[in-house]
Amino acid sequence: MSRLNDLIRQVGLTNPTLAADLQREVGALADRRSFGLNFERHVPEVVELPGRPVRRGDKVHVLPGRGTNPTKENSRLWRVTAIKRAAGIATIEDGDDTQQHPLTELLVAAEFRDPIYPGLVSTGRIERGGDKPFHSVINAENYHALQTLLFTHRGQVDCIYIDPPYNTGNEGWIYNDKYVASDDHYKHSKWLAFMERRLLLAKELLKATGVIIVAIGDEEHHRLRMLMDQVFGTENYLSQVGWQGGRKNDSRYVSNGTDYMLIYARSEAELAARGIRWRESKPGIAAVVAAAHEAWELSGHDVEEATKRLREWWRSLPQDHPTRASKHYDRVDGAEGRPGFPYFADNLRSPNPRPNLCYDVLHPITGKPANMHPNGWVYSSERMAELVAAGRIRFGADESTRPTFKRYLDEMDGQVPLDAFYVDRRAASRRIEGILGDKRFPNPKDHEVLGRWIRVVAPKDAVVLDFFAGSGSTAEAVMRVNAEDDGTRRCILVTNNEVSAKEAKALRKAGHRPGDVEWESKGVYEFVANPRISTVVTGIRPDGSTYSEGLEQNVEFFDLTYEAPLRVSSHREFERIAPLLWLRAGSRGRRIDKLSKGWDVAEAYGVLADLDQVDAFLHEMKRQESAQMAFIVTDEDRLFESVCRDLPDNVEPVRLYEAYLRNFEINSGRGAR
Repeated sequence: MSRLNDLIRQVGLTNPTLAADLQREVGALADRRSFGLNFERHVPEVVELPGRPVRRGDKVHVLPGRGTNPTKENSRLWRVTAIKRAAGIATIEDGDDTQQHPLTELLVAAEFRDPIYPGLVSTGRIERGGDKPFHSVINAENYHALQTLLFTHRGQVDCIYIDPPYNTGNEGWIYNDKYVASDDHYKHSKWLAFMERRLLLAKELLKATGVIIVAIGDEEHHRLRMLMDQVFGTENYLSQVGWQGGRKNDSRYVSNGTDYMLIYARSEAELAARGIRWRESKPGIAAVVAAAHEAWELSGHDVEEATKRLREWWRSLPQDHPTRASKHYDRVDGAEGRPGFPYFADNLRSPNPRPNLCYDVLHPITGKPANMHPNGWVYSSERMAELVAAGRIRFGADESTRPTFKRYLDEMDGQVPLDAFYVDRRAASRRIEGILGDKRFPNPKDHEVLGRWIRVVAPKDAVVLDFFAGSGSTAEAVMRVNAEDDGTRRCILVTNNEVSAKEAKALRKAGHRPGDVEWESKGVYEFVANPRISTVVTGIRPDGSTYSEGLEQNVEFFDLTYEAPLRVSSHREFERIAPLLWLRAGSRGRRIDKLSKGWDVAEAYGVLADLDQVDAFLHEMKRQESAQMAFIVTDEDRLFESVCRDLPDNVEPVRLYEAYLRNFEINSGRGAR
C-alpha cells in the first residue's frame, strides 16, 4: 500500500486530478470488507441538474444532439473555465482537452462528493387545513434532498418509508445518469452503493425512537438485509414483513408474488426503554360496538334481551368474516357508565392455588359469599373491591353462580401486527387511475397498506419521510390517517422528475432533451406525484372534473435549487433559504420570506438580520410565546452570544449562515463513499 501511495504522489506532481482519482480508488479498495457484504463503492455517481444555470467552475455534460441517443462522450465530465455571457458560450476543460460550446448545449452535473448549497422555491401551495402543519413535496434528486433535510430535520423524523427501485432490470432505474440494464455485471454493486449512500444519511434523520421501513422484492432482498444490518446494526432489526399481493399462475415453479418490508429501529434499546409496543385495532371492532348499541336500544335497555339480539347478530355473519375472531364478546352491559357496550365474561380464578387470594366476595343481592374457584381469585381483595364498586364484576342470579369479569371489547381492541398479510396490488393501480383519470404510473404502492403501518409505528404528531416517493402514495396515506384520527402528522415527500426509459426513448426520437418543457412535463413529479396529491387534497382533477370533497390538509410543493455559497453567506439568497428555516421550525404558520425591517417574527420562529434592531426583535420573540426558534444572521461570535443570552429559555438559537454552510460542507462526503 505504501508503494502505491508513493507512485500516486509522483503522478500528482504532473497531474493532480488523476492522482486524486487514483487515491480515491485505492481508498475504496482498502475499505472493502474481508467478511460480510462486499461491493464496488468506488463506482462514481453523478446527477444532472436540468434548469440549473451554468456557472464558472461547474462540472457539466455536453448534451447529445437533438433526435440522437446519448453516447459515452455525453457522460464525460467537463469543468467550465470561462463564460462569455454576451455570446452565450462556455469554455470547458477535461485534462488537456479544451472545447467551446453554447451554454444551451451544456447540462450542469454534480458528483456526490461535491458540496452543494441548496435552497427551495415554492411552486404551489394548497391551504385547506387551517392552522395544521404543512406537508412538503420536494422535486429533487433524493441524495441532495437528504443532505438538505440534515439541516432542517436532523434527528427529528419518526418514520421513514421508502420503496426504492427493485433492480429487476425491467424498471429502468438510473445510476450515474444512465438506465441500468439487466445484463450489467455491476448492477448489484451499483444498486448497493446507490442505497448505502442514502441510508447513511437517512439514519441521521431518525429520532432515537425512529423507525425505517424499506420495501423490496426478491432480487435484492438478501443483499438489502445485509446492508441494513451494516448501516443500522443487527441489534436494531425489528421485522421482515411479507406482503402477498397476488398469485402468478404463469410461474414455472413457485408464484413469487411476495414483496417484503424490512423494518429497523434507529435504536431498539430506546424503544424498549420507553416501553413502546406496537398494536393495531382488530378488524371490525367498530361494527361490533355499533351492533351492541343497536341491540341495547331495540331491547328497551333490557340486558338479557340485548345480549340475545347481539348473539343473533354474531350468528348472522359468514364463517370467514374477519370480525368473528371477537365473537366471544357476546354480552351487552347495562351498568352505569357503560350501557350498551359489548363485553366478554372472563373468568376470575387464579391460575395457581394462592391461599392469600382466597377470600369472600359477597353477592350483591343475597349477601352470601359467591362461588369461588379452589385456586382463589385472580385479584387481591382490595382490587376486587374496586372492580365490584365500578360495576366490572358480573354476578349470577344468586351466590351459586361463579362471578366473572366484564372485559369490554373497546378496551381490548388492540393486537400485535402479523409479519405477513395479503392485499391485492391491483387495487392501488385502479385507484391512481381513478384519481388522475388515466394510467400514468406502474405498480404504485397501496396508500391503505402504508397508512396501516404508519399508524402502527408512529405517533399522531409524527414526521414521516419518503425519499423515493414515486406517485405520492405515502403523502396520501399520511393525510388520510390524519383525517381519520385528527392527527397532525407531517409528511415530507421527495421525488425527482425522471422519465421512464420507454418515455425517454420516445421523447428523444421527437427531438427533446432533459430541461425541455416537453421532457420535464412527462417526469414522475410533474406528471404523477404533483397532480395526484393536488387532486386528493382539493378534490379536483387536473382536467377540472370533480374527484371527491378533498381533505382538510395543507401542502406545499417545492423545487430544490443549487445556490452559490458566497451569495448565501452575504445574505443575498434569503428568499431561497427562507423555506428551509420554516421547515426546520415545523412547517407551520406564516413563513418569513422577506426581512423588510431587518427582522421578523412568525408563530413558530423569528429571523434577525439587522442587529441594530435586536431590541425590537427580542421584544416580539418574548411576546410570541409559540415561537421556539430564532435564526440570527451574524459573523461575530460575541454578537450572537449576546442575542442568545436574552432569548426566552424555550427558544433554540441558530446562527446564520454558519450553521447552514457547515451542514453542507461537513455532509458533502458523508454517504458518498
